[in-house]
Amino acid sequence: MTIRRTLRFAGIAEGVSLLLLLLVAMPLKYLFALPVAVKIAGSLHGILFLWFCWALFGARLELGFGARRLARLLLAAVLPFGFLFIQRELAEGSGR
Repeated sequence: MTIRRTLRFAGIAEGVSLLLLLLVAMPLKYLFALPVAVKIAGSLHGILFLWFCWALFGARLELGFGARRLARLLLAAVLPFGFLFIQRELAEGSGR
């Protein structure tokens, strides 16, 4: 698997885990008093975010991503639905 595909996959996994944390686990915690949902989803999201960061810096080394592109992708990773931007940015054949 290429670093670009790894980064795209990590971006999807990280983005979906953020949405699960925000849209499922947090309501379970605050509406139904189930804080364990946030502990589980938050831990999973944290691990996936670290994986995304590792892949992002690997892509910087292998693909020569500049600081601006790195910053844009990192910012997108912390925004809900930002993984959609990441996918578009990393689409095969994208020479940017």
